[in-house]
Amino acid sequence: MSTRPLRIGTLRKSLAGEPDQAAFDEDLSVHILTVSATMVGVCLTAIGLIRVVVTLRRIETIVDDLVSIDAVMFVAAGLLAYWAMRSRTRGRLHHIELVAERVFLAAMVVMGIACLGLVYGMRYL
Repeated sequence: MSTRPLRIGTLRKSLAGEPDQAAFDEDLSVHILTVSATMVGVCLTAIGLIRVVVTLRRIETIVDDLVSIDAVMFVAAGLLAYWAMRSRTRGRLHHIELVAERVFLAAMVVMGIACLGLVYGMRYL
């Protein structure tokens, strides 16, 4: 186990010429954190736009509820990724990062379902 500090944004190579796994894990956490934060902003924008349409058309929909749940899932993924980056032990880093990745992927699936609901079922949802 290396005690060298990790540099974010670069993949160091080990002596065998392969990418350093710790640097790869750190990069994954950084990407989950930044994309999750961006997606929270996208969800907030979508909720605002959906509420405008709902108000103008005087209809009710569950799409805005799905997107708000999605925003919470992205916040959870971002917090888990940040926790993984701050983790000192490699085993904990892998475990927390795995949970962050799964929450992030689940949030992306929910976002896709919300988009389908928005496009095809606005009258019915």
